[in-house]
Amino acid sequence: MDLHESADLALFRASVRDFIAELVPGDWQGIGALDRRGRTEFTARARAALAKRGWVAPTWPVEYGGAGLGSTEQIALGEELGRAGIPTGAESDAFGISMLGNTMLRHSPPELCERFLPRIVSGEYVFCQGFSEPGAGSDLAALTTRAVREGDRWVINGQKLWSSSAHLANWMFVLARTDPGAPPYRGISMLLVPLDQPGVEIHPIRNLTGEAHFHEVFFTDAVTDTDLVVGGEGQGWPVAMTLLGFERAETYVLMPIKLRDELNRLTDLVVSQGLGDDPDIRQRLAWCHVQVEQLRCQSLRLATRLVDGHEPGPQAAVVKLLTSEYHRKATELAMDVLGLDALVPVGETSPNWYYTDDPGAPNTSASWTSVYLNARAATIYGGSSQIQRGIIGDILLGLPKEPRPQPTATS
Repeated sequence: MDLHESADLALFRASVRDFIAELVPGDWQGIGALDRRGRTEFTARARAALAKRGWVAPTWPVEYGGAGLGSTEQIALGEELGRAGIPTGAESDAFGISMLGNTMLRHSPPELCERFLPRIVSGEYVFCQGFSEPGAGSDLAALTTRAVREGDRWVINGQKLWSSSAHLANWMFVLARTDPGAPPYRGISMLLVPLDQPGVEIHPIRNLTGEAHFHEVFFTDAVTDTDLVVGGEGQGWPVAMTLLGFERAETYVLMPIKLRDELNRLTDLVVSQGLGDDPDIRQRLAWCHVQVEQLRCQSLRLATRLVDGHEPGPQAAVVKLLTSEYHRKATELAMDVLGLDALVPVGETSPNWYYTDDPGAPNTSASWTSVYLNARAATIYGGSSQIQRGIIGDILLGLPKEPRPQPTATS
């Protein structure tokens, strides 16, 4: 990959900077300088302006609300917005755009894409994910949510767990068993289900940080149209694998931009705590710098693969594993730098799940402690580190599979 920028890319960066100059005032410090209400209002305004240019889904075709950009432009856009402290979209866009939308472009007919994708870009349709269940986490094929065809609709019964931001959504993409007599990996379909109906209940799950990002969703005779199936009836498993690849890929393509900003905050924290000359801290901080640059290169390679029309494939597991394991260690370093201050956090917690506050926000101990707790969860959600290592070993490296335990004799 050629990491040198072309003249065309330089012009595109200039157009992004012009857009930013029109969007924010001259004394703009970043979204982190706003209070929580101000952040919500600004995010909505910025997202509307980005959607107008097709930059909410920059690599999507223009006819579906995108801008038809390439991988280098996508990353340049993220870098310029990140540098200015401007969000690239809303909280739920990871589900509607990065995951579902990209999957529909691969697996859905044009008429279904025409119905849903522009409305996802506009913000009319807000999606969340319905995959995991109480008895089906890493073993997703064990799901028991059922969908039965009755006339021109599916009738759905079951429960979904760990549905992020379900309280903000009005649609969910749901994995449901539509053929209970088929083998576990078959007979599953991915349905698009409206949440604003009597048969749906959404309950929050509060985590260690005190936040309620996750929810459990109950379906009791909920319904959706029979044609709202991504990839066709019974094709839910391969479609889900594509979607999970995009979850690990698109989410982490732009992550190094945010991690680089966070690393600058961590460096400032080290200096403010008077630990800039500590050899152990310096060595661990240098390791963080190396890892962030490695992640940037991995992400550039993955972004090129996506925009060239390939599915993420097992390469997405590499980026996901490296990112979540890096962040666990980086936030552990922050806790060691804070020392006893980490036991009595001061200031606001971070509004983000997977990195500390946005540019412009104070560098507070509460922000670091909250993201430290979330960083440990990141090695589980989106595919646990153990699962990612298995994918890398089996598919990318061709290592022999682990022997299955032999059945024991029963008395």
